[in-house]
Amino acid sequence: MSADIWFLVLAAVLMVVTGLLVMAETAIGRVSRSHIEELAREDVRGAARLLVVLGDRPRYVNVLLFLSTTCSVTATVLVSYVGVANLSTDLQWPVWTALLLIVVIMVVISYVVLGVAPRTLGRQHADRIALRSAGVARLLAGVLSPLATLLILVGNLITPGKGYREGPFATQAEFRELVDIAGDEDLIEDDERQMIHSVFELGDTYVREVMVPRTEMVFIERHKSLRQALSLGLRSGFSRIPVIGENADDVIGLVYLKDVVRRVFENRDAEQSETVESLMRPTYMVPDSKQVDELLRDMQAARTHMAIVVDEYGGTAGLVTIEDLLEEIVGEIDDEYDTAAPEVAPLEDGSFRVSARMQVDDFADLIDVDIDGEDEGVDTVLGLMAKRLGRVPIPGAVVDVDGWRLRAEEASGRRNRIGSVLAVRLAPDTDEVQDDEHE
Repeated sequence: MSADIWFLVLAAVLMVVTGLLVMAETAIGRVSRSHIEELAREDVRGAARLLVVLGDRPRYVNVLLFLSTTCSVTATVLVSYVGVANLSTDLQWPVWTALLLIVVIMVVISYVVLGVAPRTLGRQHADRIALRSAGVARLLAGVLSPLATLLILVGNLITPGKGYREGPFATQAEFRELVDIAGDEDLIEDDERQMIHSVFELGDTYVREVMVPRTEMVFIERHKSLRQALSLGLRSGFSRIPVIGENADDVIGLVYLKDVVRRVFENRDAEQSETVESLMRPTYMVPDSKQVDELLRDMQAARTHMAIVVDEYGGTAGLVTIEDLLEEIVGEIDDEYDTAAPEVAPLEDGSFRVSARMQVDDFADLIDVDIDGEDEGVDTVLGLMAKRLGRVPIPGAVVDVDGWRLRAEEASGRRNRIGSVLAVRLAPDTDEVQDDEHE
């Protein structure tokens, strides 16, 4: 019987040690490195040791987790041995009944002593606990780190998938959870929390998902004059325009509106005598399968603000600007004058101002014409205008559709996209004139 008592005492000690290890693990995983650096500058005791631990946080967390798991399992085995031996022998309980009682007791103890209490204390007093446990963590890591690393490698070998080189304990998912906890506790604002999550998602986002598609790109041919380039830039609102050769898949450069303005200012005759090709800059090409975070770093290093996106066949898929990439982090960047316009705004003269993104079928029902979006191969009103014009509409572009004249209105937003289209019913004599012109 004395041996059983010693086993229970040892189990109790192991449970206490497990709680301390869990508390230290939680504190080290939660503490802020920048805050500890400030404490180190103030010569706070233990701050220098803790900075060493934070420099390789996964290693120390893995060791603490390994030890806490070992202690808790050992304590559970000891209690189970003593309980089953005494209950089944002395009290003649069935073995399964004894095991069931021990499981219930150990679950309650583990949940309270190892789950709730130490983790709560580790979060509430993270700095203090981490400072005091840094020395012990370094000592334990020096002895047991190779064993913990070996077990992680074994676990990765038997686990389907890639696995984690440093173990699954200091992962991106846990950091995201910490961000959510900080948001719930009002330590950071909701928009800051969304921004942090967006940074993580950059690695899972491809250029094709954020680019301006080819159908919305505004091009200029290489042989166009500087005056035509200046006019296109002013009308479209774009300061950088791709220059094409034979077709849209042959992007040979970029023309900057400021280069055109400077050249025309220096030589007034250049606006008619010189072509776009003489002022264009080289293009920066990227595949549409490139990840956004890599492209952002590359564009920063190359000091370029626009890149032409190509597909797997080498054709032009679209373009992307550094602002498009930043929008993935901070959200949509709107012009200060942008307002949320209704999709349909009836006017007094019987015409309509509709959103350029309005569905073609809904627009056809609105003006009572026979237009089918599937037959046209387009989805929006602006897409319908682009198909009838044969090019991307810019402000002021006009097209007649079944007795209605559609006019693209002023562009808005950072991308200078056409936001609305004015639909005006044509007079009967106007329809006849239009028919004669087509003949």
